[in-house]
Formats: sequence, structure tokens, C-alpha cells
Amino acid sequence: MTSVFGLAPEARGVPVVPVVVIEEAADAVPLARALVAGGLPLIEVTLRTPAALDAVRAVAAEVPEAVVGAGTVVSAAGVADAVGAGARFLVSPGWTERLLGAMRESGVPFLPGVSTASEVVTLLEHGVRDMKFFPAEAAGGVPYLKSLAGPLPQARFCPTGGVSLASAPAYLALPNVGCVGGTWMLPPDALAARDWARIEALARGAAALRAPAGTPVTLRER
Repeated sequence: MTSVFGLAPEARGVPVVPVVVIEEAADAVPLARALVAGGLPLIEVTLRTPAALDAVRAVAAEVPEAVVGAGTVVSAAGVADAVGAGARFLVSPGWTERLLGAMRESGVPFLPGVSTASEVVTLLEHGVRDMKFFPAEAAGGVPYLKSLAGPLPQARFCPTGGVSLASAPAYLALPNVGCVGGTWMLPPDALAARDWARIEALARGAAALRAPAGTPVTLRER
């Protein structure tokens, strides 16, 4: 197993993973550089737009300080495409047996998504301890994860979905949270204006959040 925080020395202990939706592949490199400069080298590019794979490819090639991964991975084909483009980790909003198998076989770390206790238990049966909790706020937020910590202490989560600068510290204080995913450092107006300086400043604020209280999320390989 390889921890997402151990994928690169500069990524260790980073509490927030920016969740990026790229509309124009040309924006990927300057955006990634702004996030890295702000202290957020772990970057999840969601596979929601036609530009996403080109964005992953560009960041992987041109921003070596970044640890770029692919999110919204929902199929075996998506796994192959993401890894082929240079993704160094994978994140899914949910999982199936086929998708889990493809992520295991990809050779890169991954976080399968869950939102119920039954899904958590099933993944634990598969030997997967580290998961994305999605959609975090809609699925019960901090109280829900706090409730899971008692009966399922071996599970660790990266909550994503509705997490904000205001709510992130409460998540990070939980013993079963290793990091959070968020978009608040990527406001649409700043992206539209290509205001990389503003994004860097917002990233710096996110990076300044205190380190997670629990064991960092460990992304499972193969």
C-alpha cells in the first residue's frame, strides 16, 4: 500500500485535495502551478469534461511538483484512460466489483467512493480500508463519519462533496479522516478570469488547515 501523502515528499501531510473541473486543457498547467505554489500539490482532475484527460496529461508532463490524479472514475475504460494519461492516483464517486477490480489492477493507488455503512463493510471485506466519503455533506457529514468511527475504526476517509473552508477543520479533527477534498479554492469566477494569483492565495489558506488528527489516508495498490 502507498499513501497518497507518500507519492511525493512535498505532498506528505497535505490536508486538502483540490477537486478540479477543467473546461480548457490550456488552463491545466497554470492552474496546477498556482495550486502547487499555494501548498496543495495533490490535484484531482475530474473526468467530467472532454478536456480532462488532456489536462491530466499536461500536468503530468509539465508540472513535476504536482501529484496529479483522476477523479469521477466510473468505469474500467476510465481507469485505463486515466492511467494512460499519467494519473498517479484514482478516485471514484462509488464502486462496483468490476470497477474495483480495474482500479486494483491499474497499479496506481485509488480511493473508491462510499456513502453507507454497508458499502464500508463490503470494502473492508475486500481488504480496502481507505475510501472517499461522497457526497459528504448530503450523506451525513461530520456526525455520520463520527458515528462510523466507533464500529468501524479501521476505515479511513477522504470526505468530498460540499466540504468548505469553514467545515473542513471539523472533518479533519475526526480520527477516521485523513484528508478532505474540496473546490472552494477554485471559485468559478476566478477560473473564468484565469486569476491564478487568487487561486494560489485561496490554496494557501486551505493548505494552512491543521494536519489531520487520524492516520493519513492510505491509497491501496493492486
